[in-house]
Amino acid sequence: MFLALLCYNKGMKKSDLTAASATENQTEIAALKARISELEVLVKYYEEQFRISKHRQYGASSEKSEYDLAQLSIFNEAELFADANVTEPELVEVEKHYRKRTRLTTDKLPENLPVEVVEHDLPESERICPECGGPLHVMGRDTWRELVIIPARVKIREHVRMVYACRDCEKDECGVPILKSPVNEPVIKGSFASPEAIAYLMTQKFVMGSPLYRQEKELQQNGIMLSRQTMSNWLIRATEDWLEPIYDALHEMLCRHGVLLAR
Repeated sequence: MFLALLCYNKGMKKSDLTAASATENQTEIAALKARISELEVLVKYYEEQFRISKHRQYGASSEKSEYDLAQLSIFNEAELFADANVTEPELVEVEKHYRKRTRLTTDKLPENLPVEVVEHDLPESERICPECGGPLHVMGRDTWRELVIIPARVKIREHVRMVYACRDCEKDECGVPILKSPVNEPVIKGSFASPEAIAYLMTQKFVMGSPLYRQEKELQQNGIMLSRQTMSNWLIRATEDWLEPIYDALHEMLCRHGVLLAR
């Protein structure tokens, strides 16, 4: 039996051993490749987690400006800042002016605000005593005050320029001198824009953070059809014609100094 097995092993072909060895190698290579793929996925996962951690620690999400926070809370602003437990502040008279005396809030009103007095009186026909029919007299006054906010007023300013001529020269049919009253040049030639309108649009956009499309809707609610395109043109033209020269003059003035401090 032993001799038979020995003869069988000696008779085995070398090609069969080579094929078996190649199959084992291919299996090992496939397993290694699968392991490498798993490790690559893990590395990418840990890199992403590290990036997210750094972003949370140093990224822009922790550096939101006051304007960004205001934009995020623009629709629930009233709910965020309202407090039913805060009492209503009172208006007290100080040297014929009115200012707001604060208690638990920081609300303040300018002392030079105009005061409109509205009197509520009975008609003369009703100033009769219901008991005896005698005339009534004023025995006291109940007074309360409220803050009135009037939206921006819009109007049209029409310029009328006087033109003068000489009647004596007109009679002689000679050269008639014509004089015109001096006027200021329009802020934008050929446009109906006024300095007040452009200043209002700039303040609303760059100070109050109200984009032009919101201003367009607000004006439409007041019956004024002023497109964003027109407002954009006004802002660009006014900046180029009036603000850029000031910027250039300031830049030239700064360049004359030997040392500048900037932050």
